[in-house]
Amino acid sequence: MSRYIGPSCRLCRREGTKLYLKGDRCFTDKCPVEKKKTPPGQHGTKRTKLSDYGVQLREKQKLKRYYAMQEKQFRSTFNKVASRKGKTGDLLLQSLELRLDSVLRKMGVGVSQNSARQIATHNHVLINGKRCNIPSRLLKVGDKITFKNSILSIPSVVGALETAKKENHSVPAWLNWDIHNLSAEVVAIPQRDEIHIPVREQLVVELYSK
Repeated sequence: MSRYIGPSCRLCRREGTKLYLKGDRCFTDKCPVEKKKTPPGQHGTKRTKLSDYGVQLREKQKLKRYYAMQEKQFRSTFNKVASRKGKTGDLLLQSLELRLDSVLRKMGVGVSQNSARQIATHNHVLINGKRCNIPSRLLKVGDKITFKNSILSIPSVVGALETAKKENHSVPAWLNWDIHNLSAEVVAIPQRDEIHIPVREQLVVELYSK
């Protein structure tokens, strides 16, 4: 499976909004989205009107890049929620939010989706007391997340936790996070108004429903 290894900020500029792919840098004046208002590339300054399909595609790309997923994996997630009862757009966002790597990012353990994924794949995470190294695992209400002691040997994690404590890092209401004891529990299903992502998910549904 191919993966993007270029500059993360280039993706944000392409979508015209912050996707918070670089952690703390996204909140500083160094963020390229703040300094450069145009898409990357030599033709970035040209104004082009997108077709309906183009608008839908950009929303899909924006959502996919926010969660650092490849097309095959993202499409598979959509197909699973499309067969369930309920509003497909909301179900899609709920599934993406309840991925293990997404939850680690919400906790502030990982400063970005990719760093959170790396923490999971390197066997630092326990789900209900059992090791889990699958970043895409979907958590459910009642699942408890703890960590091995080895997590405190990672400088980036230690720095992220110290910053979170100083700034009183907030987490969604559906996640009960004890930053001092490094334990968390999923206490509810995330609702749409609790998912603060600049995306129009209905356009993604329309794109895949063609």
